[in-house]
Amino acid sequence: MIVRPAGPRVPATVTHALIAACFLVFLLGPASGLNPAYGTGDALLVSGTAYFRRWGVVPAELFSGSARALLTPLTALFVHGSWLHLLGNMLFLHVFGTMSEERMGRARFLGFYVVTGYLALAAYAAANAGSTQTLVGASGAVSAVLGAFLCLLPQVRVTSLFPFLLFLPLRFPAWIVLLFWFVLQGVAAQRAGSGPGVAYLAHLVGFALGFCYAWVRRLRTTRVRRPATATEGDSQP
Repeated sequence: MIVRPAGPRVPATVTHALIAACFLVFLLGPASGLNPAYGTGDALLVSGTAYFRRWGVVPAELFSGSARALLTPLTALFVHGSWLHLLGNMLFLHVFGTMSEERMGRARFLGFYVVTGYLALAAYAAANAGSTQTLVGASGAVSAVLGAFLCLLPQVRVTSLFPFLLFLPLRFPAWIVLLFWFVLQGVAAQRAGSGPGVAYLAHLVGFALGFCYAWVRRLRTTRVRRPATATEGDSQP
């Protein structure tokens, strides 16, 4: 599924900076295959394994009390395992991050992205505490952006390409596309279990965190506006 909101986009500094940082880290790392410092063949595989264990989340080590381990959910947000992994995450971040950043504001959006991404990865690690599989990627943070978008901008129309619909470009309200995505993640999580592969649980946790944050923020905004509106109404002759 490929999506994009209809209508013109306004550049979002934080979203674009996060995308640029992820691309830069990937190009300099071993997974891109473009940095000769990591060697080739077997040497590249060994270097890649060591690289991911250093910067990614290892559930069995995260809650060991090590300061370095506690930082890995942050560094893992900028590390990706393949071109497909990177491009998929960055596509969704570009599509939904731009409008979410506009609605939240730059500083708030950056804090939201980092905190929810960290918590999503930590939640996956807690649920798989004995695992030594390394977890990397911005999926948890990007999923939080999707959840926030669902709450903040549910009626924005999105152009979507679905494989089972012969990739015909169809436009739907964002709430339909995002709820469909969420259900797919839940089904995939049930089938995948806790073995190696895509961390669907991190997607689900991130999405829920993003939606809840946006919901609470919207409630607070509504409560602040109501007294002001009531005061203005009382002052009318």
